[in-house]
Amino acid sequence: MTANGLRAGLIGLGSMGRHHARVLAGLDGVRLVGVVDPMGDKNGWAQGAPVLSTVEELISLGIDYAVVACPTALHEEVGLKLAEAGVGALIEKPVADTVEGARRLVEAFESRGLVAGVGHIERCNPALRSLRTRLESGELGDVFQVVTRRQGPFPHRIADVGVVKDLATHDIDLTAWVTGQEYRSIAAHTVHKSGRPHEDMVSAIGQLSDGTMVNHLVNWLSPLKERFTSVTGEKGCFIADTLTADLTFYSNAAVATEWEALRAFRGVSEGDMVRYAIPKREPLLVEHELFRDAVLGKSDDICTLRQGLRTVEVAAAVLESAADGVTVRLDNSGGAA
Repeated sequence: MTANGLRAGLIGLGSMGRHHARVLAGLDGVRLVGVVDPMGDKNGWAQGAPVLSTVEELISLGIDYAVVACPTALHEEVGLKLAEAGVGALIEKPVADTVEGARRLVEAFESRGLVAGVGHIERCNPALRSLRTRLESGELGDVFQVVTRRQGPFPHRIADVGVVKDLATHDIDLTAWVTGQEYRSIAAHTVHKSGRPHEDMVSAIGQLSDGTMVNHLVNWLSPLKERFTSVTGEKGCFIADTLTADLTFYSNAAVATEWEALRAFRGVSEGDMVRYAIPKREPLLVEHELFRDAVLGKSDDICTLRQGLRTVEVAAAVLESAADGVTVRLDNSGGAA
């Protein structure tokens, strides 16, 4: 760190890297001093920062931390180089493409006392941040079920992983994060319809450590783009639309009804609906601000590598379940039992 703030680097100028470059270039207290991409910067996305060919060149510039936005298969190799050089890292999700690789990254950074995090950006979505706060304050009472749907067309930026590691990891992490619970078991089915080597649709059902049921439907085969999270509990249901960052609450009815057909129903019935007015800041900017503050020792509100590891472990369990046709149980640390 210099008098001008933290010195940051970026590795990868692809579909996510260019957005990281934009945010880093305007981030208070941070200077983007170099970008690594062997393909160069033919689109001008580096925001004027020097474009380098290797991670070693970036490290030699004396950076305080780096954002790793290269293909998932390279996360482990790049992360280990940064850790060995004593450089902190914000690694795009998933933290690694294998459980073993994620564990090696956790060990490398934790053993050196370095600040490192994973870019699970849904944690910075305004609707989900508000939802988590409301769940923590008990506004829903006991939580019964979390349901997520994440659907849309195939993202052409993806070539090295399937829909489970690319998209379902969002839902796995946000579910554990908003509820404060770990996955206890998972059962899943996948399909391959697009001719690519990896799965392009998954349906999973699981249970969290407190007994909460979870359901995830994820695909990149749909012309409909949807980012839906619902949390149902004893006092009603929260619905978060993370595309629009809207959060809505549907309460259980508190008023008696004289309609005989409804009165005969012994469960809950429809009550008030509230759509909350919440500040809608760009999630990627919030993610960078939180990580910057963590590097400065001002905050610890980031997705840690160890939490990112747990998400990779659950994703691996989803794929194991789909391949073997069994329910996979996970131990207390998140790994398959």
